[in-house]
Amino acid sequence: MTASLTSGPTALPPDDLGMITPHELRRRWRAGEEVALLDVREEGPYSLSHPFFAVSLPLSQIELRVLDLIPGLTTPVVVYDDGEGYAARAVPRIRALGYSDVSVLDGGLSGYARVGEVFRDVNVPSKAFGELVEAIRHTPSLSADEVKALIERESNLVVLDARRFEEYRTMSIPRGVSVPGGELAFRAREIAPSPDTTIIVNCAGRTRSIIGTQSLINAGLPNRIYALRNGTIGWTLAGHQVERGRTARILERPQASYATALADAKAWAERVGVSVLDAATFALYQAEADTRTLYRLDVRTPEEYAAGHPAGFASAPGGQLVQATDEWVGVRGARLVLFDDDGVRARMTASWLKQMGWDVSIVGPDVAAPSETAPRAARRASVPDVGAAAIGVAELAAQVDSWTIIDLSRSPSYKTGHIPGAHFVLASRFSSDLARLPGRGPIVLTSHDGAEAAFALADAGAATTRELRVLTGGTQAWTAAGHALETERHVWISTPDDVYKRPYEGTDNAAEAMQAYIDWELQLVAQLANDSVSNFHVV
Repeated sequence: MTASLTSGPTALPPDDLGMITPHELRRRWRAGEEVALLDVREEGPYSLSHPFFAVSLPLSQIELRVLDLIPGLTTPVVVYDDGEGYAARAVPRIRALGYSDVSVLDGGLSGYARVGEVFRDVNVPSKAFGELVEAIRHTPSLSADEVKALIERESNLVVLDARRFEEYRTMSIPRGVSVPGGELAFRAREIAPSPDTTIIVNCAGRTRSIIGTQSLINAGLPNRIYALRNGTIGWTLAGHQVERGRTARILERPQASYATALADAKAWAERVGVSVLDAATFALYQAEADTRTLYRLDVRTPEEYAAGHPAGFASAPGGQLVQATDEWVGVRGARLVLFDDDGVRARMTASWLKQMGWDVSIVGPDVAAPSETAPRAARRASVPDVGAAAIGVAELAAQVDSWTIIDLSRSPSYKTGHIPGAHFVLASRFSSDLARLPGRGPIVLTSHDGAEAAFALADAGAATTRELRVLTGGTQAWTAAGHALETERHVWISTPDDVYKRPYEGTDNAAEAMQAYIDWELQLVAQLANDSVSNFHVV
């Protein structure tokens, strides 16, 4: 039995789907009203074309991620696809979690494209904003050849790598030290105390180099400061070698330079209009969270967050929060409250988010004292009880060759390692792809910890008449029991387009893809102006 994409237990008849027009959606963005736009296709198709403020949330990930992306159950939520029928299936799943205002974008992606710009790639608002900053502020930059020459001849020079430490460790340019973007204004004076020291800021592509360099300029550093134009992509395309496995990073808190850094951060944040909340106002924001979406974000390093953070705050290192805001914040028009314990990092991060049109404020430990050390667990729906469909690791291992195993993990995880013989299938494509599985016997669904497999059971049952089981604890339980994973053989039943391969991460990117990415970034300002919904304002 194969269910259609718009029928079955997880779909609604078209008449039951609330609709919102693209014109109304764009009006809400321009007016600064709260609204979340979810693209429920896989990330690959999303990366090829989507509206400016669309957030990627594939159909199979809804129960696992939507509660953090959209914390308020009364928030207006709009979903869309490109005619695949995913949106009609997404609406009842989101409503079942308690959301009261869920609608479908009339006409889907193609309907939107008739009235607004559609954009390629991911984290587009942040990247477009970075390009706008460079265009308006004329942020100084140097080519890869110019930077290489400086590195080779100038001793009084520091190279600050503004990416996440994991990216820096994968590859870096010579003399680079890991100082993620949100840390730059906090630490740069301590690293380069002399105003005569030249500072180079680099990232993988363009955005974090631009924002990092301009952050130091905004923070009042007197040094010569330059972005490495086009980051490690530009460096690689120029034929220069990267270094791998470096671990140089600055984690010590500034001492001699701290007072100056704080004074300059205060001055800049006041100029931009960043608010510092007192205890009463912060309490009011939290009390109003049911009617006005509130995100509480700790912008310090992950290590500091783990050592102690205020209750209810998620870890969102400042540089990444500016670079990829939509990975934490799903509701345009929401309130954001940022925390640090130094007064510099939250102010500098908030100054950028304010210019990006966000209603953002900051608090310190006097208002939100660190009281927790445990990581903030992702909020997700209660995992359904699969009852008799459950199968334990021991039972599966005893007859692993008798079962057809489906791994529902994201494709990079499946490629890294999976239960021997497991097939890769996307839950959103059960109706077409389950029929392509070999054999006629029972099917076992697994995922990282078993949650996604449990949520997918109903859809699988609508798409096949074969017996279905769910591995208790998922692949994580399989390895915990001492069983090995298969890493060499992969069986791709579904096209693995669930994760977009970023051309600026890793070391195996094709030159054509890297150059195409730079070319795309350079035209974002024109596309941004043509779309006219961003509410960006560069101070």
